[in-house]
Amino acid sequence: MARQKGIIKLKGTIGDITFYKTKDGHLAREKGGVEASRIANDPAFQRTRENGAEFGRAGKAGKTLRTALRGLLLNASDGKVASRLTQRMIKVIQADLVNERGLRNVIDGEAELLIGFEFNISGKLRSSLFAPFVGAIDRVSGVLSIDLASFVPANMLAAPGGTTHFKITSAGTAVNFELETFVVATSESALIKWDTSPTVAIHHDNVLEPNSVSPLFLALGVVYYQEVNGKMYPLKNGSYNPLALILISGL
Repeated sequence: MARQKGIIKLKGTIGDITFYKTKDGHLAREKGGVEASRIANDPAFQRTRENGAEFGRAGKAGKTLRTALRGLLLNASDGKVASRLTQRMIKVIQADLVNERGLRNVIDGEAELLIGFEFNISGKLRSSLFAPFVGAIDRVSGVLSIDLASFVPANMLAAPGGTTHFKITSAGTAVNFELETFVVATSESALIKWDTSPTVAIHHDNVLEPNSVSPLFLALGVVYYQEVNGKMYPLKNGSYNPLALILISGL
C-alpha cells in the first residue's frame, strides 16, 4: 500500500495498480491475490475460510450491537468504532470453547469481554466521568439500572472547554445475534449545570422484557451542552461525548 502524492489524485485501475480513496487519504496498491474460487474450495485454504467465517460473524454482531445503541451512538462515537468493535467481537468469538473453528459464535463465546468497550476514542468514559457509579442487571425483572450518588460536576467530570451543562445517559439492550434483532430501552437525566454545585442522586431504570434469553448489555454515557443566549446546543456536535459498555450479562 502506497500513499498518493501530488495535486492530481487518481481513482481506478491502471495496469496492475489500483488507486482509491480512504479516510486516511488517497492510496495505491498492486493488484494480486488468490482467486476467490480457490479460496472457497482448495483444502490449503481451510484455515482462511474458517477465519473468514468468524470475521464475518464478528462484523455482523458488532453491527447489530451498534444498531441497538444507535440512539446514543449518533452523538457519541468515532469514525473507526465499527472496526474496533469487530476486533473485540473476534476475541469474544475466539473464547467459544463449544464449537469448532469456523463455527464459533458470540452466544457460545464470552460476551463479557466487551465490558469497558469505549465507543468514542475522542471522549472516553473512564477518563471523563470520575464520579462513582453502580450498574446492575436483573435478568428476572428485565431491569438494567444505573445509580450515581450526588457529586460535584466541576470536580468529578472532565468536561471539554465550552461546556456549561451536561446529561447522564444510559441504555439497556437485549441482543439476539443469531437473528440480528434487539430490544432496547434508554434513559437520560435532566440537564445539569457543570459547576461546583452538587448534583442530586441519579437513578436510571432501563426496562426490557423479563427473563430474556439473549445477552444483556448496559451502556453509560455523558452528553455535553453549551448554553448560548438561553438555548442549549450540543457541544462540538457530540465529538467528545463518552459512551461505554459498563456491564454485560451473557448466557
